[in-house]
Amino acid sequence: MSDESPADRFKSVLAGTSRAIAQDKEVEVNWTSDAPSSTGNTFRVPMPSRSIPANQASQARGFADSFALKLRHHDERLHMRRAPSEPTARSAFDAIEMVRYEAIGANAYAGMRGNLDAALLTRIGTDPITKAETPDAVPVPAALALLLRERLTGQEIPEAARAGVAMVRNWIERKAGADFDALAQSLDDQQAFQALSLDMLQHLELTRTEELPQDPDDADDMDGDEETEEQEDGGEQGQDQQQPAEMAAEPSQGQDEGDSEADGETSDDMQEGEEGQEGDDGMLPVRPNRPWTDIPDSFDYKVFTEAFDEVVAANDLCDEEELTRLRAYLDAQLKGLQGIVTRLANRLQRRLMAQQNRSWDFDQEEGLLDAARLARVVVSPGQSLSYKIERDVEFKDTVVTLLLDNSGSMRGRPISIAAISADVLARTLERCGVKVEILGFTTRAWKGGQSREAWLAGGKPAQPGRLNDLRHIIYKKADEPWRRARKNLGLMMREGLLKENIDGEALLWAHNRMLARQEDRRILMVISDGAPVDDSTLSVNSAGYLEAHLRRVIEWIESKSPVQLVAIGIGHDVTRYYRRAVTIMDAEQLGGTMIEQLAGLFEEEGRG
Repeated sequence: MSDESPADRFKSVLAGTSRAIAQDKEVEVNWTSDAPSSTGNTFRVPMPSRSIPANQASQARGFADSFALKLRHHDERLHMRRAPSEPTARSAFDAIEMVRYEAIGANAYAGMRGNLDAALLTRIGTDPITKAETPDAVPVPAALALLLRERLTGQEIPEAARAGVAMVRNWIERKAGADFDALAQSLDDQQAFQALSLDMLQHLELTRTEELPQDPDDADDMDGDEETEEQEDGGEQGQDQQQPAEMAAEPSQGQDEGDSEADGETSDDMQEGEEGQEGDDGMLPVRPNRPWTDIPDSFDYKVFTEAFDEVVAANDLCDEEELTRLRAYLDAQLKGLQGIVTRLANRLQRRLMAQQNRSWDFDQEEGLLDAARLARVVVSPGQSLSYKIERDVEFKDTVVTLLLDNSGSMRGRPISIAAISADVLARTLERCGVKVEILGFTTRAWKGGQSREAWLAGGKPAQPGRLNDLRHIIYKKADEPWRRARKNLGLMMREGLLKENIDGEALLWAHNRMLARQEDRRILMVISDGAPVDDSTLSVNSAGYLEAHLRRVIEWIESKSPVQLVAIGIGHDVTRYYRRAVTIMDAEQLGGTMIEQLAGLFEEEGRG
């Protein structure tokens, strides 16, 4: 009799079906409690409850079917090459492509159609289109994708989004109705479909003519040499996880952020439109790398109110039972990675221990007899016996703080790897006598929370400064043993925890905690995947407001503070902020990079 659980058997069947759809024997299916996602041929789909109810089974099948269809019918290299640059147009472009490859499966298989419907209902549940009360509040990419799906497959708009779509249906169909018909004729040809999609976005005035791709040789380029293609595909696989093509909710969120930061948007219409979107845990901020502009001399960072900020211990945010479950999930998800990171951590431990080895003073008048020098006495009996004295090599008392970005864009694989890497690193350094503190930073709400409500009630004063409620989380205190804090890191797996990020104030908070320590050497390591983003703050202040503050904080710490500062960016160029920094393009590299950076700091100190 098999020891497999019903969930294991279901996952095996799901993986087999996905391989058949994708025509890829290497496809793997894993469970996740976070947002479903795919990286290459690894699919992460929602884990059903023990009894595998029919609706949850359909949901899991739907995401697996969608990922398999994407793997078979979607060319990411071609998609990235032709994608428009404007945030709203790019979001629409991604959503339209998702409709295309899902429509291929829905039209071919009735069972797959039902599964894809179930997955869509899950995605649409967190989309702002379900809460829109005016046409201006309807996210165009989501509405456009639903209308195109209706045209390509004949399926009705989900009830939750029906009212929102109805508010913009006439406008979209008047400008792009003919485009829908043309797109229906090019479903199996991504390149032709792509060209028609760009025309449609132009007709909807989401792109400008001069910004449409003009390269007529795209088809020929696809036949380029295989080596170049493999290199480009490898670079884009990491980007695939961060693209908003998987969920229509994410592009619409990116529209607000992109416009507000790029254009300094401060209109009342935008502020009013955001009020109804607070607290939507399924919405993720966009974290682009934007060019830096000079900070004006008059720049002055301020906070509208600190009344709703909180510094909270991880175990105060959920009960013991849930922490235990989340920690078990984290351990199960990353068994393979933990082995790799542990081997690297053991290497770090050996390097640190080598610096702490004892040494000897030779040719002493007393102490332990130096047997290596007895030969001198035999050759020259007049020589006196030689002794040696053991002494300790000075190894500075050290504390390391790991400050982890807990923003929404870290959701999924990046935050899981950050948590397990921090866990292994803390255990390793503790064995070496180095104390470790693990901190996280995010906000309490999307789009402002109680701070924004207070600002609205106060008459919306201009340039209010930071306008969201901070949440700074203590996962492990420096003096707390690892075994007592290990469960706390599972909190990062909790749905809804990760929201927006205000890096400058988080960095000051972690830095000030270190200044209160007595250790001789203090190292602060920051792990982040993007620039500071908080829609509420950026919509009512100057562009780059949070980034400017972050740069000022970094400059002050690096030039004035005894704390050594190092940063690791995941898919984000942190070298333009920090003197000592490294950028990695794949979260899988994080554990090894953290260990190498710390080892480098210790060895530099040892040589000094």
